[in-house]
Amino acid sequence: MRRPFRRAAITTLALSALLITAPQATGAEPQSQSQSQTQPQAQSQSPTSTGGRAPKLYTPDPNPDATRQIAGLFKAGQYRDAARVTAMIATPQAVWFGDQSPAEVEKLTRDVVRDADRRDALPVFALYNVPGRDCSNYSAGGAATTAEYQAWIDAVARGIGSRDAMVVLEPDSLALLPADCGQDDAQGTKTAARYAEVNYAVHELEPLRGTRVYLDTGHPGWHSVNSIVPRLIKGGVEKAAGFYTNASNYFTDDANSWYGKLISSCIAYVEKSSGSAAGSAADCPNQWTPRAEAQAWIDEHVHVPASRMPHFVTDSSRNGQGPWTPPAGKYTDAQDWCNPPDRGLGARPTLRTGDPLQDARLWIKTPGESDGLCLRGTEGPEDPERGMVDPKAGDWFPQQALELARYAKPPLIPVK
Repeated sequence: MRRPFRRAAITTLALSALLITAPQATGAEPQSQSQSQTQPQAQSQSPTSTGGRAPKLYTPDPNPDATRQIAGLFKAGQYRDAARVTAMIATPQAVWFGDQSPAEVEKLTRDVVRDADRRDALPVFALYNVPGRDCSNYSAGGAATTAEYQAWIDAVARGIGSRDAMVVLEPDSLALLPADCGQDDAQGTKTAARYAEVNYAVHELEPLRGTRVYLDTGHPGWHSVNSIVPRLIKGGVEKAAGFYTNASNYFTDDANSWYGKLISSCIAYVEKSSGSAAGSAADCPNQWTPRAEAQAWIDEHVHVPASRMPHFVTDSSRNGQGPWTPPAGKYTDAQDWCNPPDRGLGARPTLRTGDPLQDARLWIKTPGESDGLCLRGTEGPEDPERGMVDPKAGDWFPQQALELARYAKPPLIPVK
């Protein structure tokens, strides 16, 4: 966990930048709705909080390289850009843990939940330590064995204790199984272990008094509903709060919410809808089915109240401009997910989505941190779309951070 004194410094810098960039007031005119949506704090409210209070989502300390970028922009007189990046890092987002020892992750987790509790905020943890993580690609790593992973999850559970938390469990763990990338044996040993590891984490974390666990689905452009639902069921989704979608990706809020509704409805159908015999995921409509047709199917086959269906959360951290469309025929492997150019931050996080199935819209990915060394099918080392060598996965990427802040939708600071 980064030291809290950085928050005070960033707040001071933000106020300075905003004062310099703010247009002069011409009267006591009330703030417009569009302006109110640009505020960085994203006061995310939940209608079901304890003690009658609606909590806000937790904002962790920023990447130190982000604060250095802000200072550099401020020094160069780029005050509006400094204010934008400041607003970005001052927005609630997930806390990622993955390569720490059990002792380290227990302490860090406890530090975060205590800090969040002091601030009446709800922390979101992205846990990223499953064996064979990312199929040994840009974000390779994770625990060496199932036993090591279980010990690590036990430590996270001790760290959270009885305090409130949301857990985004192991991005890509179900959408990218060992069997999907040629890492498994003929018996499917590693894929079976992956399901056991995810189930173990659900078993240990979901029963904690204030913890809600969500499982991986990839994103709406990847697995069909019919493909991902059996994986969620094998992963133990019926014992979790639900699932999440679009982690670190760029699909729109509309696409994510619809995908979530379809998945939740399909799970309800498969796991005995209205007391009838269980159905098959193959029967369900998917995200490419015409919406009117899919909704008619749901109306006919799913009669379970939303309170008894799996809920979901989505990631809007980088979806303000939607997915990137690579130039046709330019690349053999465009890697449209990997540091695509000219994307923007999406809608601010909230616990009030207006959808009885959607518990939250979050910033799961830390915006401004690189996806990895993107080569797009070339020999590299430069990213041919950017003309530079991208930072390795998880490192701060100043150029991308500035793009996300500048092209945010809605904007981060009032438009001149």
